[in-house]
Amino acid sequence: MPTVTIQAEEAKRLVVKKLAEAGLSEGHAGKIADVLIHADLRNVNSHGVLRTEHYINRLQAGGINPDPQISFQLTGPVSGVVDGDDGFGHVIGEVAMDHAIELARSNGVGMVTVCNSSHCGALSYFVQKAADAKLIGIAMSHTDKIVVPFGGRTSFLGTNPIAYGVPAKTKKPFILDMATSNVALGKILQAREEGKAIPAGWGVDENGASTTDPNKVVSLSTFGGPKGYGLSVIVDVFSGLLAGAAFGPHIAKMYDDLDKKRKLGHYFCAINPAFFTDTDRFLEQMDQMMEELQQVPPAPGFDRVYVPGEIEQMHEERNREQGITIASSVYEFLTN
Repeated sequence: MPTVTIQAEEAKRLVVKKLAEAGLSEGHAGKIADVLIHADLRNVNSHGVLRTEHYINRLQAGGINPDPQISFQLTGPVSGVVDGDDGFGHVIGEVAMDHAIELARSNGVGMVTVCNSSHCGALSYFVQKAADAKLIGIAMSHTDKIVVPFGGRTSFLGTNPIAYGVPAKTKKPFILDMATSNVALGKILQAREEGKAIPAGWGVDENGASTTDPNKVVSLSTFGGPKGYGLSVIVDVFSGLLAGAAFGPHIAKMYDDLDKKRKLGHYFCAINPAFFTDTDRFLEQMDQMMEELQQVPPAPGFDRVYVPGEIEQMHEERNREQGITIASSVYEFLTN
């Protein structure tokens, strides 16, 4: 499929303009755009500006509150709850992580659950924010069912992503952001948009058989068999049950019933190393660990060992200079 390469700032301007025309404030539109551009810069295009059209469709159908009254309730020395009032998860997620960071700075740990939210975009954005503050960040979010449990034929769980961000002294932060499915649903959607086949093992058809045609995918598989399955359930516990939200098959669909509020839950945590060890030594050891990992001799077929998040950081450096690449159909939507 044809693509277009544009500078990140221009992409942000187009997204903000489109969202503002749909009824959002400039502030909320700008925050959503920041999270989307963050994903595209890292070449995680499945969570980038291609999502804009869906967000607008749900907003216009009444499934997202354009002017939420987001609130925070402190529930303990290191805990709190954010009620998103059915607004955009990108905005709500930042409010929650900001509170988690503030609690961690004061008390060593900050844990904040979110209720009444919607899709919040790439979790790496939020844990990166904690890492930039020299804190460890953790984020989880449940999603609607699209993944078969290990040994099952029909879907029950969501892609249920989890992310960690760990700061270092001189190196860029260690960023792990992954779905507990073999791939994120967005990658299937991107393959559909681009008219490309997908690798075997990404998804299964209506009969539960593996397929390479993204248009035939009805469910995804967990990564690592029973290990990914178990971790996916844990994500549902932390971001669903702990937040007083639904789980698995009871979560409102992202791409169906656009007029319904999704009532999603998220979990955000920040940890201050200074409350557990010497901060400088911790940061220096993170540098050392990543350096030694990168120096491990590569296996046949590999050029070298990368640490989690490093490849995406390399993409970001390049794309900030050269621009982000999006499908032509997405560009046409943004410019019309």
